[in-house]
Amino acid sequence: MYPIIVDLGFIKIYSYGFMIILGVLLGYLYMLKQGKKNDLDSESISSLLLWCFFGVIVGGKVFLIFENPTYHLTHMKEFFADFGRGFVFYGSFLATIPILMWWFKKHKLNVWEQFDNIGVSGALVHGFGKIGCLLAGCCYGLVCQGNDSGIVYTNINAMANPKGVPLYPTQIWDACMLLGIVGLMLVMKVRKKFHGQLFLTYGMVYAIGRFITEKYRGDESRGFLTFGGAIPENTLSHSQFIAILVFMLFIGIGIWRFRKDPLR
Repeated sequence: MYPIIVDLGFIKIYSYGFMIILGVLLGYLYMLKQGKKNDLDSESISSLLLWCFFGVIVGGKVFLIFENPTYHLTHMKEFFADFGRGFVFYGSFLATIPILMWWFKKHKLNVWEQFDNIGVSGALVHGFGKIGCLLAGCCYGLVCQGNDSGIVYTNINAMANPKGVPLYPTQIWDACMLLGIVGLMLVMKVRKKFHGQLFLTYGMVYAIGRFITEKYRGDESRGFLTFGGAIPENTLSHSQFIAILVFMLFIGIGIWRFRKDPLR
């Protein structure tokens, strides 16, 4: 694919960063439009996004350590030197939630209503980020089996390995799923039963999809759980385990929200 989409010698534009910026811009515009209903100006929305960025960075990096603590804790120089990549989505996701709750309460906003807005905005960023992954070659799939068709990476700068053979297009699956979730949330928005329903839908649908696509991922650095040998190696990844927990937790929260504060 194309890890670098513009190379003028004195300046390079990386595809992953470009797609993230595009996603952030769209997410910002959506939040800005929704924020007008709560008298939130561009400065307030920008402040919110900066706090989100902080949670994404810290949470994503901390959970990366959890995936392989022995290695990362003994290679901290490498860990901080390569701070531009190497993030765990669920770490970013879970770390940002309490930050958002604090920010919404500080500004006297309905927390769950704002979570619905963040759900749409966040899924947009996430979806475009996956397109960036496709172009950069990260989050790549396993080598295709049999007659399965896949993506062949030949660019030496692409992160995907091995090169020159078809790999399962896990990035395309994730991107389509996430942008589909955005569409689903926008459709549900006008008929939602309680505040928070959109955000919880994002979390649950993504958890199901991530559990499935994870089985086809080829970047083994994610780490796997065995629970002392109770589960065979390379069977349950950290992200799959977290996806199960998030799905169960979000179902419980959804039932609680529907019973406690339904929209009339």
